[in-house]
Amino acid sequence: MVNCPNCDAMIDVDEDDLDEGDTLTCEECSADLSVTGLSPLELETQEDEDEEDEEEEEDLHYDEDADEDEDEEEEEEEDWH
Repeated sequence: MVNCPNCDAMIDVDEDDLDEGDTLTCEECSADLSVTGLSPLELETQEDEDEEDEEEEEDLHYDEDADEDEDEEEEEEEDWH
């Protein structure tokens, strides 16, 4: 038994049959859930997981842009001298 992270309803599952990455659906709120940990059993809503992936992608794009800006600044400094 584990609680839904979305509505806190009890979900009756056999924890021995679950693996990390498996998906479940809460019968109470119909949330799509993903198993993120096994000991103890942890669930996350699919939406939460998607948002984290988007944030990681944004961070990667931000870092790339920061590197380009630094390169441009170095070139400008060289031209100035």
